[in-house]
Amino acid sequence: MTKFTAIDAFCGAGGLAAGLERAGFITKAAFDVDGPAVTTFNRNVRSVAFVTDARELSGHDLLEHAGLELGQLDLFAGGPPCQGFSRQKRGAHLGDDRNTLVVEFARLVVETRPRFFMLENVDQLGQKRGKAFVDRLAGLLPGYLLYSGFHNSADFGLAQTRRRFVLVGRDPNLTARYYPPAPTVSAWTTVDEALAGIPEPPNDYSEHPHFANHQAARVTAENIRRFSHVPQGGGWQNIPEEFRLDCHKGVDPKAGGWPDVYGRLRANGQAPTITGGFDSFTRGRYGHPHQDRPITPREAARLQGFPDEFVFEGNRGEVRSQIGNAVPPPLAEAFGTQIRKSLAAFDNGEVDLNDRGFELALLLQTHLPWESLPVEQARQVALEKSA
Repeated sequence: MTKFTAIDAFCGAGGLAAGLERAGFITKAAFDVDGPAVTTFNRNVRSVAFVTDARELSGHDLLEHAGLELGQLDLFAGGPPCQGFSRQKRGAHLGDDRNTLVVEFARLVVETRPRFFMLENVDQLGQKRGKAFVDRLAGLLPGYLLYSGFHNSADFGLAQTRRRFVLVGRDPNLTARYYPPAPTVSAWTTVDEALAGIPEPPNDYSEHPHFANHQAARVTAENIRRFSHVPQGGGWQNIPEEFRLDCHKGVDPKAGGWPDVYGRLRANGQAPTITGGFDSFTRGRYGHPHQDRPITPREAARLQGFPDEFVFEGNRGEVRSQIGNAVPPPLAEAFGTQIRKSLAAFDNGEVDLNDRGFELALLLQTHLPWESLPVEQARQVALEKSA
């Protein structure tokens, strides 16, 4: 299989690059401002990542790091931090300084001029909160054909309903057809299936000798007692009134609040989006389906689609952040596979000049309300147009 070149921007621990490597790409350079994450990347993917702030990096410098000339880069990929658009972010999200890194991503695309680019981010970036930013991105990336859509990670083999917005750009000189990936599984993986074979972590809070990053969180006896009352799929509402947190006492369970607090995962269901707070009962539905404890970093990594041999470096907080912020490797692999197919087809001389109806539908998608026209519907409309 022909290998294609890739640069990973805002690389984090390497989930995106790990998936792209499985799809047939060689990561030539990667960068992130997070030192421990870069260490994890270099240990598990390739030793090509370095620590820097994107605002201090030029495309020329990045290509030099990668050992590439302008025009030799096949894919520029990344997931710039966009916490300001997260569902958990309230208030003046548009003023969040981290959101400007999306613009830096666009600048580096222009300066490196790859044949494809891929931006992965929270689904809110593609909805009302992020519309102005995506419109700005389109203006900063003239000449690229844009393919945008929302994708559920469970459709790609994860036991997690992590919904992401992915924007792919294609150089119009590449006349071979590109299709966004269709689901790779016919049935969603369950939490029990994802966690199968992992033993209990040591009782002394040390790391398991045979499973890296498998270490229990220190939880008070009182919180364990609270959680012991919660059934699978339940939450704080199931805790007897006398044991609840003060902020939950006297509260009607149907009156709102965060229903996932003190939540226990369903063994035969899927986890919600894994975040950096997965080892705390108060941060979401991250309680083990069978044991009275939060899930461990290794279990969270399994739910994110990482293999057990992928070892995360850093202290516990740093490891949590790396796992929660990662692009799931199976999702990255699915997109990488489709991009590789398009690149290989073009390089083999395949030309499809009748692809305009499909591309038009996808281009129109970027001008419609963000919640409408999922990529599957865009694909169907396009195929009908080009039939």
